[in-house]
Amino acid sequence: MREKKKLRVLGLPNVGKSTLFNAITHAGAECANYPFCTIEPNVGIVAVPDERLNVLGKMYNTKKITPAVIEFVDIAGLVKGASKGEGLGNKFLANIRETDAIVHVVRCFEDENITHVESNIDPIRDIETINTELILADLESLKKRLDKSLNMVKTGDKKYRIEADFYQKLYDHMEKGNPARTVSLNDDEKELVKDLFLITFKPVIYAANISEREMGKDDRTLPHVLKVKEFAKQENAETLVICAKTEEELSMLEPEDQLMFLQDLGLTESGLDRLVTASYRLLGLISYLTAGEKEVRAWTIENGTKAPQAAGKIHSDFEKGFIRAEIVDYNVLVELGSFNLAKEKGKVRSEGKDYVVKDGDVVLFRFNV
Repeated sequence: MREKKKLRVLGLPNVGKSTLFNAITHAGAECANYPFCTIEPNVGIVAVPDERLNVLGKMYNTKKITPAVIEFVDIAGLVKGASKGEGLGNKFLANIRETDAIVHVVRCFEDENITHVESNIDPIRDIETINTELILADLESLKKRLDKSLNMVKTGDKKYRIEADFYQKLYDHMEKGNPARTVSLNDDEKELVKDLFLITFKPVIYAANISEREMGKDDRTLPHVLKVKEFAKQENAETLVICAKTEEELSMLEPEDQLMFLQDLGLTESGLDRLVTASYRLLGLISYLTAGEKEVRAWTIENGTKAPQAAGKIHSDFEKGFIRAEIVDYNVLVELGSFNLAKEKGKVRSEGKDYVVKDGDVVLFRFNV
């Protein structure tokens, strides 16, 4: 079974989280104009858009196409005081901690029919409300680790002094209201921070949710969106402008009608496709491809994965008995029309166990068990 990376969709109540989640996954998370309508996490497995699979599918006249997938989880809206258990805070924070990255939905639309918990639209205030609660939760767990390391310093073991100094540096940074992901780290500190499982160290995409009437407008004419982009830039985070309501409507259409809908809006791809692709990239993931008459498939690996470990994604025996990987670049394969012809032309490379698999590599693994 393939390992799936998880992204949590979060935000304040009534910002469009569940509407966006419905569009992403067709899971039908309940939408209502009041806080906490989404009590239990809603989980959906989402295919990563990859036109290469369709091209290879036609080339091989394949029986099955299997895309790469990632997992989105929709949780109820966080509110001020969540870190102290307000609303359903503790449960939500536990859900967020069990994730690989965050899609933070920010309300940038005006609608008098949809109540805002703070009575008016202010995206930066909303972002800071969420971030504050996450930082407070992180500080609580970090303090426990700091106290433990300070206690262990008495043993004279240098590693505890190094840990304590780092935890103190991180605590001081976060106590000023900064997410953990904004702290400057050396290589040793990067290893230490992984063991902390801090929520605010997780990478984030800010999804600026605009109204239907603002679709197609230049972002520079949307003041709320500009504010979100400026804020995200300070964290080296990405901002994706999306209309959750339009995306939900779009997701209910047949593929042909979706295409016409997008063309009418002057768009080449949906906001959801952009979000899923950006999320895949945020997670540090790439896809290598396998192709044949039985199946064309995208396999998810972390960027930097070597050939034997990539082979292990298919089956553990492939990794154990790895001999070599026969690889052709996707574009070369499409240009020549077949793997055999690519081999005849000398375009298929034989790579060993130290080869780092690249996105778009079409691979045939040789192994012996």
